[in-house]
Amino acid sequence: MNTMDILMRRWHLDSESTVPPYEQIRLRILDLAASGELAVGSKLPSVRALAADLSVAANTVARAYRELEQAGIVVTAGRSGTAVASGGDAISAQVAAAADAFAAVARDLGVPHSQALRIVGAALDRAVSG
Repeated sequence: MNTMDILMRRWHLDSESTVPPYEQIRLRILDLAASGELAVGSKLPSVRALAADLSVAANTVARAYRELEQAGIVVTAGRSGTAVASGGDAISAQVAAAADAFAAVARDLGVPHSQALRIVGAALDRAVSG
């Protein structure tokens, strides 16, 4: 599942809310990062892409990203985009890199998502009991 799908799953921007749109976006990303649903290193959609999906101005998304970056939740690397920060957690960053590598191999080999998750689960079980 890509980052945009994760962001939009069971969530929508509430235009009737008293909470400003940039704050709703900021809170959504913060919640997903804190829960681990957006893993360390997960690349966020571009400002323009997310703005288009949410039907808001690009400046709205840019403000949410900027505030998340100031809080150390995300890092922005110019044209490389914005990603969930490790927050100094080297272990999480290393596990996220290994997960990215595994996901790339599974994708390249055409392994279905559910099967890839079963493989990871079995490997974790072996590591714990081994």
